[in-house]
Amino acid sequence: LMGGVQDLYKICGLFLFGFSSTLHALDLRKVESDYWTDRYDPYFRKQAKHYFGPLVDWHWFKAQGIAESDLRPDVESHKKAYGIMQLMPSTFEEIRLKGSGFGRAQIEDPRWNIAAGIYYDRYLFLTFSPIDDVSERFNYTFGAYNAGRSRILERVRRVGGEEERWPLWSNLNATLPTETSRYVERIHKLME
Repeated sequence: LMGGVQDLYKICGLFLFGFSSTLHALDLRKVESDYWTDRYDPYFRKQAKHYFGPLVDWHWFKAQGIAESDLRPDVESHKKAYGIMQLMPSTFEEIRLKGSGFGRAQIEDPRWNIAAGIYYDRYLFLTFSPIDDVSERFNYTFGAYNAGRSRILERVRRVGGEEERWPLWSNLNATLPTETSRYVERIHKLME
């Protein structure tokens, strides 16, 4: 899936020891708390394993769902993104048409919304495959999910990075919209 056994070992290490980035102190509840429902955990667990393999901690994607919508399945943003994973209808439709098994999927159904969100995470993760450090690659993945892939790539070019030499997320982060920086930080904080 992600380049063989070496990537699997890197991912295992990443999720066993956590991301190594400096975070601002945020007053947030953790992924595993009585505050958040566990209702959707089987979907997050199944789709994380399906798209990222058995060594990936599915809680990262639940943290992303919390950051996106507070796990509310019927929330719609002012930009018309919908559901737990806050997918744009056009993105969902593209996934539905291209993604294996999504033929009858509906954006309103939490299981399909979560599946499509994690499917899209995998697409972004593979987009950033030239980044060797898996934790950095996930920072880019979550950042691109929030800000858009093209915006992240444009910022990489702006700070003088190249596909052979990607800037550290912390260096790129300073050039991103505050919303995106806070989004990635919130996912990390929820996992502490």
